Amino acid sequence: MLPVIDLADLDTPAGRERLREITHHVGFFYLDGHGVDRRLLDGVFSVAREFFALPEESKMSIAMIDSPHFRGYNRVGGELTNGEIDWREQIDIGPERDPVPDATDYLRLQGPNQWPAALPALKSTIEQFDAALAEVGMRLLRHWAASLDADPGIFDDAFAHAPATLIKVVRYPARPSDDHTGEQGVGAHKDSGVLTLLLLEPGSTGLQVESEDGSWIDAPARTGSFLVNIGELLEVATGGYLRATRHRVLTPAGAPERLSVPYFLNPALDATVPTITLPPHLASRARGVERDPANPLYRTYGENAWKSRTRAHPDVFRRWYPKEAGCKLD
Repeated sequence: MLPVIDLADLDTPAGRERLREITHHVGFFYLDGHGVDRRLLDGVFSVAREFFALPEESKMSIAMIDSPHFRGYNRVGGELTNGEIDWREQIDIGPERDPVPDATDYLRLQGPNQWPAALPALKSTIEQFDAALAEVGMRLLRHWAASLDADPGIFDDAFAHAPATLIKVVRYPARPSDDHTGEQGVGAHKDSGVLTLLLLEPGSTGLQVESEDGSWIDAPARTGSFLVNIGELLEVATGGYLRATRHRVLTPAGAPERLSVPYFLNPALDATVPTITLPPHLASRARGVERDPANPLYRTYGENAWKSRTRAHPDVFRRWYPKEAGCKLD
């Protein structure tokens, strides 16, 4: 069982120390006491079910393939992890902004969302969800900084202008009991941003977190809690004292339908995460930033995000940026 942290406990030195040690070793925990209205969370699930129940043509009217900013809907099989197809459908939503004029590289991720005309409530509900979770996420970041003997506001500047939050509304369809073609709901991966707040449908199972010894820990939904994990940028900022943790979702034969809504708290696309100078007693335990040639980690958020988005959605990459896609994906 993953640990449980109450947000109110982090106002104490002992609570912050516990936060630091949990995320040094595990990188995941359940968050209670977050203060987000349960009615809002229920509303997110309600509007998600309405969206996924729309006719296919309504959902495909906002297909991600039509967005150069990697926004919109992907049908089952429309996203890849580690080059393998994920068994889920989803809509990807970011901050509602105008595109950057003459943008290159990762700045092309900024732009408008696509919203289904048949479900106007989706936009208003997600905007409320975004505002509520941004507040919780920034509180957590300040507590993490304080736990590492840094200025609690050390991350504030990176989020002060145009933070590049990403929200996914995800449905894992039930897998038939006679379907033995695979069990990847989403493949093992790390999150490319700073931290993730995951809203899981009550009663759902299938999510697993990799432990320090390489085994997998089940992370079922916990009613009223968010599941929180650190992302690659926090690993970079802390020199590996905090380590982003791989996680996956399994949907074996007979797995029921489930919903999840991950909220990725990210700074501005062009923001560079600060380096936290750890005190000696913590620096001696830092493992360094993981070196994986197949997954380089960048200090600028946009570079890390561009890496992840173009790999997960090569069809979008090829359509809108064919020259680069040809170079990178051959």
